[in-house]
Amino acid sequence: MERRELKLAGLDCANCALTIEKEVNRLPGVRASVNAVTQEMTLDLEPRLDFAALLPRIAEIVRRVEPDVVVKPLAPGGRTEADRTAGQEEAGEEGEEHDEHDEHEGHGRRRSAIVRLAAGGVLFAVGLLAGLEGWPRLAVFLASWIIVGGSVLLRAAKGIVRGQVFGEHFLMSVATIGAFAIGADAEGAAVMLFYLIGEMVEDAAVDRSRRSIGRLLEIRPDAADVVDGETIRRVAPEDVRVGETILVKAGARVPLDGTVRSGRSSLDLSALTGESAPVDVEPGSEVLSGAINLQGTLTLRVDRPYAESAVARILDLVRHAVARKAPTERFIAKFARVYTPAVVFLALGLAVLPPLLLPGQSFSDWIHRALLFLVVSCPCALVISVPLGFFGGIGGAAKHGILVKGGNYLEALHRVDTVVFDKTGTLTHGSLEVSGIHTADGVAEDDLLEAAAYAESRSTHPLARAVRHAWHRPIDPNRLHGGEEFGGRGLRVSLDGEAVLAGSDRWLSEHGVAAAAADPDGTTIHIARAGRYLGWISFRDGIKDDAAAAIQELKRLGVRRTAMLTGDRPEVGQAIGERLGLDETHAGLLPDGKVERLERFAQDPLRRGALVFVGDGINDAPVLARADVGIAMGGLGSDAAIEAADVVIMTDEPSKVAAAVRIARRTRAIVLQNIAFALGVKVVFLALGALGVATMWEAVFGDMGVSVLAILNATRAMRAGGPAGA
Repeated sequence: MERRELKLAGLDCANCALTIEKEVNRLPGVRASVNAVTQEMTLDLEPRLDFAALLPRIAEIVRRVEPDVVVKPLAPGGRTEADRTAGQEEAGEEGEEHDEHDEHEGHGRRRSAIVRLAAGGVLFAVGLLAGLEGWPRLAVFLASWIIVGGSVLLRAAKGIVRGQVFGEHFLMSVATIGAFAIGADAEGAAVMLFYLIGEMVEDAAVDRSRRSIGRLLEIRPDAADVVDGETIRRVAPEDVRVGETILVKAGARVPLDGTVRSGRSSLDLSALTGESAPVDVEPGSEVLSGAINLQGTLTLRVDRPYAESAVARILDLVRHAVARKAPTERFIAKFARVYTPAVVFLALGLAVLPPLLLPGQSFSDWIHRALLFLVVSCPCALVISVPLGFFGGIGGAAKHGILVKGGNYLEALHRVDTVVFDKTGTLTHGSLEVSGIHTADGVAEDDLLEAAAYAESRSTHPLARAVRHAWHRPIDPNRLHGGEEFGGRGLRVSLDGEAVLAGSDRWLSEHGVAAAAADPDGTTIHIARAGRYLGWISFRDGIKDDAAAAIQELKRLGVRRTAMLTGDRPEVGQAIGERLGLDETHAGLLPDGKVERLERFAQDPLRRGALVFVGDGINDAPVLARADVGIAMGGLGSDAAIEAADVVIMTDEPSKVAAAVRIARRTRAIVLQNIAFALGVKVVFLALGALGVATMWEAVFGDMGVSVLAILNATRAMRAGGPAGA
């Protein structure tokens, strides 16, 4: 499937977004997802389809549902063509004018609503306080109703013409017209007045959420300064080619992935990884796009095109996450399509049947009660607050360096039963470090380490790097003479004229030196100098600082089973598993063995929730794909991680797995709160309305008030995550 995105500028109606999505999905070979919060449509198209030919048909559907919405194709990274060229000097003014035009339109709509509210409110107050009766009273309230609700009436009429009958504007129009028809002119005007107030507050809340989400996408670079001989050209990042040199000044955001050619600086990576500590870079250092240059000027060689850069991947993952809807979202969307028509027909029955079937009942009383049904019935609180909650949770996770590919995976994470980890690169650093220095009798540790460091100084073996790192002193090459390495056995050098041997106990015995027994759980090398045994050094793959705490936090969160799969030796895997407090360790596994073992976990009859696998995203791709939720650790630069995983942790911290579970649970709690609150209040008001207890004013709160409160509650998901227990 080919993925394309469209901007639906001006789309503010959640119900309309559902209708547009439903209509576009009827087109052959098209799978669409519309998000009213981001005002974007994600399209997955079969390769045979011509997008250019399809675009007018989609635009026609959008115009039929929402005539004022403008459809604009988006370039990679979520930018319109005008935005894409705004970084270029010759097109900068055009891009600024485009942004100012959109902002001006928004301000214009708000000013118009305020003017209508003020004028209609004054007339409404006159009608209440002036003591008018008869036609003058009706005229004043009718004028207030038309001024405040004229646009609602117009949109309702257009909706009926287009076949979109059961919308919020239709419901408000019928309810208020009915109120005037039964003589409740003050209530009819009041409903429209308070509906406008609620709509303004709701729009402000959604705009606030939209801006909060928009701030996540501010890591997107607007331009790149390309060094071209003695000149510097400012171009859009998409137009920079691999191998070109770009200039990044202090305070600027790195536009593309690259390698430092010249300059030294510190980079702020918080927007990428959620970590606040700056990272120092120098010539030869790799730099990711989206980082902020804090100090001096850097020149970078571009290593990847913009579409494959870190910032483009992050933006795509966050923005495309809305296309994968959680089961709760899909249920609410289906529920809303049935709920509103059902309530409308119930209201019709409530207005007609009791006066016909029950003696002494008046039509005016039951019509009034039916009108309350119509006011309360709009499902806006659900259809916008539920997707907003999931998108807020995805955005909140991204702020902590956790990229969740969709609401479905976020919802799955809230009910985790089993978490299975890879070892190397996931729970451990993937590089050996010195874990112990064991000297023979009468030998100082420094003497042993010095002999080992000089012996290993010319080797490129991982053990050699670990020994040199542990010695952390300069090597004097004048003290060394000769040197020979024997693969798989050891090496021999001359240090200050004395022979130094480093290698296995068998290697030393071949040269007449008896070695002591060493730790069988790790990797070891034995050292001898001038025929004398100095001792042995043990190595282990270093466990990450937060690995043990991550396992404990998962258990505190109620995860029933934690396990580790590794291709390492059983004794090594078992030792690490015991140190971390894992429930199970399975070692000596090839990739197919890992898949087979994961299948056993999946078939466990005691499992009551999701099966999660956490790996490095490269050699663990098959296992990541098999798990209910695959989490790639530190996989930002890995194509395999992006493709196979459902969640990508942009740092190498296992503790982010527990953070992802906390965020998922908090997000789901917020979504369930909104569902329970919205449905609960509506059921109460529907019952009170049917019994004749609720007033029209209270019914307005039952609709718009609930919507505003649910949306404000959904924005809390953006702040999900943080330290344990948050």
